[in-house]
Amino acid sequence: MKGSIEVEPLVTESRLTGVVDPNCPARGLLERVTSRWGVLTLVALSDGTMRWGEIRRLLTGVTEKMLAQTLRTLEADGLVARKAHAVVPPRVDYSLTDLGCAAVDLLLPLVDWAVATAIPAQGAQSEAEKVQWRARRCTR
Repeated sequence: MKGSIEVEPLVTESRLTGVVDPNCPARGLLERVTSRWGVLTLVALSDGTMRWGEIRRLLTGVTEKMLAQTLRTLEADGLVARKAHAVVPPRVDYSLTDLGCAAVDLLLPLVDWAVATAIPAQGAQSEAEKVQWRARRCTR
């Protein structure tokens, strides 16, 4: 990661009254970062700079429209940097900003938890099957 930003925990009551308010700016940011494609895009970029096509191939199931929208939103929030190169064919690179790296540092433990505890909706009925499933790691 490029750097880390110190995140001060908020007072419990303040945290609750803040982000549950629909007008709270933090709530909007939290919704965008933790959206389906927001999390996956940020985690994908945690491995380094990528081109649009690389991200799209990595995020199986994302549509072109949704990926473009997600990248624009994350860029507007200051989490992703977009660098267009003046070459033919056009080339655009995406990478995490320092703020994006700080967000990913917080998201990766959640992703690790999800990978470690996810059990397929069907199958894995016995405890042994559940243990085997949890032992698997998602790999690229």
